Amino acid sequence: MELRHLRCFLAVAEELHFARAAERLHIEQSPLSRAIKELEEELGVRLFNRTTRSTRLTRAGQLFLEHVPRIFTALEQAKSSVQAAAAGFHDQLRVALSDGITPPRLTAVLAQCREEEPEVDIRLFEVPLAQQLKGLHDDLYDVGFAQSAEVGDGIVAVPVWSDPLVVAVPARHPLLTYQRIPLDELLRYPLVACDPQSCEGHCRQIRRILRGADREPLIVEQVSSHDLMLTLVAAGYALALVGASHLAASRREEVVARPLAGRSQVLTTWLLRRDAEPSETLRRFIGRVTPISRDPSHEGDSFTSDTKGEN
Repeated sequence: MELRHLRCFLAVAEELHFARAAERLHIEQSPLSRAIKELEEELGVRLFNRTTRSTRLTRAGQLFLEHVPRIFTALEQAKSSVQAAAAGFHDQLRVALSDGITPPRLTAVLAQCREEEPEVDIRLFEVPLAQQLKGLHDDLYDVGFAQSAEVGDGIVAVPVWSDPLVVAVPARHPLLTYQRIPLDELLRYPLVACDPQSCEGHCRQIRRILRGADREPLIVEQVSSHDLMLTLVAAGYALALVGASHLAASRREEVVARPLAGRSQVLTTWLLRRDAEPSETLRRFIGRVTPISRDPSHEGDSFTSDTKGEN
């Protein structure tokens, strides 16, 4: 089995169309079909059900697809490790990020790492939560951040950051008559939300908060980034529920922050790692992260409700 076989399989599995996969790989369709046939013969299974109208993964193909991307990730990490060593780094830390982790907190940690241990090469990987958890189990990542503690066996989840939840409201919106917006009033208007696949943990926390309402939310758009979410809010398409620090980092004058009425709600970020003895490098990294949750200057709890786009 050669890497070209795996590249061909991955292209067809993602495109589910041989012609598009061949175009993506910049090869003719016949060598692509031949590579898939060779791979199937070596594995002794059929990976695709192919007709004149469609191409679909078989059950064996679906299982194979779960493993192949990790092979390429491991190869890329091996390459980056060699390059880091050649550049003079003595160690490497692989950090996975899910749910659009708040930039200011991450910036502070990375700046401290660079100042105190410049010889450690830190690599960041933005991945969905499910991929982060798999990567931690498979030793593709050393540590991760996500807005979920539902991580299953073998993973330790430690709460490190807490961010006040606010309603992102376009300037001159009727709800700005409220200093604290009642949840039922909020749900009278359309919302833009994060895509549950790319921001799984964030969406779980938001869903728990919305369960306390008497009406179902009207989600008019799901997006993969907080930046696009706030762009839609600023344009008046919908409202959104976001962390106060995300809104502050965006510096959008067209968006106003308002807290929800009633008990204050927060979004929590957890540090995730394998349930095993951490390396000394990882232990020092965790030591830099954990105190942030105890530092009032990073909590983001104080923001003026009538301040536009900032805490």
